[in-house]
Amino acid sequence: MNDSEQDDPEIPDDDFDSDHDTDDIADIDAIEVPSDEAATENPNPRQTLSYLRNLFEKHGLAPRRQLGQNFLIDLNLHDVILKEAGLTDRDIVLEVGTGTGALTARMAEKAAVVIAVELDPAMGRLTAEAVAGRDNVRQLRQDVLKNKNKIAPEVVRTIREELAARPDGRLKLIANLPYAIATPLVSNLLLDESICPMLMVVMVQWEMAERLVAEPMSSEYGSLSVMITALADVEILRRLPPAVFWPRPKVDSAIVRIVPSPEKRAAITDLPWFAHLVRRIFLHRRKNLRVVLHALYHDHRSWTKPVVDEILTALDLPTDIRAEALNVEELHDLATAVEAKLKELGIEPMP
Repeated sequence: MNDSEQDDPEIPDDDFDSDHDTDDIADIDAIEVPSDEAATENPNPRQTLSYLRNLFEKHGLAPRRQLGQNFLIDLNLHDVILKEAGLTDRDIVLEVGTGTGALTARMAEKAAVVIAVELDPAMGRLTAEAVAGRDNVRQLRQDVLKNKNKIAPEVVRTIREELAARPDGRLKLIANLPYAIATPLVSNLLLDESICPMLMVVMVQWEMAERLVAEPMSSEYGSLSVMITALADVEILRRLPPAVFWPRPKVDSAIVRIVPSPEKRAAITDLPWFAHLVRRIFLHRRKNLRVVLHALYHDHRSWTKPVVDEILTALDLPTDIRAEALNVEELHDLATAVEAKLKELGIEPMP
């Protein structure tokens, strides 16, 4: 299926509002890759705080907070990430937000190929220096997202090409993710079966990590929590204080492991519709679900509150229940029942 024509499920995230639209497609040729001779002078230098400061001073650069550029300076945590990643020569790694290329270079030693996506041209050049002489790194200097509901076509195309070239290849997302794109990236990868990684080991903001593992009725529970639980197994491996990064972020971070589950995916009968409905009702998760469901299709005369009551009663759900009280199984049953009733009434479920 052509990337630009594929019907993608909406990202189930009520907390990500930016359109994040970027028409700047990859400018790969603009990245100057140093020579092999330069690479052999000091392969994979330890990127300590003093090294990074000197590197930035040498190139006349400064970290850009607006792009979420916080560089890991506790190098033991790189070892933790690599151990959890378990990379072999079968693995195709997607790294987003490569920064100075410290993790990129180490992963390139073990993986079949690293697809290194970096929006900032300056960081793209530093990554190129770090991986100079390695022919298994594919650098894409662009936003990983086309918008909040789509991964950039060039990124999708590169992933599919690398998977096609390796019939036994395994895609893994291993990255220190910029905070602004963590939620839509993880969501989009989970929803697209053709490029869904078999493993994600990522550093994210602590608040996002809490949402990934949240339970119904907790303050962190939202549509992201639902979709992660519905499609994957997730574990917070470590909580990271600001002091392990340079410059220091204002919040804690976490290393999270996400393992997509084919069995869980197979249990969702209509994933695009499920994702769509979950996102819609969790925009008003604390409102009466009966009112929210009726409002979704209130412009259709046949979609009445008694019809909604009939659906809720058949599912043994009280009419005053709120979306935030429902677990994944209950939400899946609700989505199935709502879709069936809409079709019975001649209403198109997806707008």
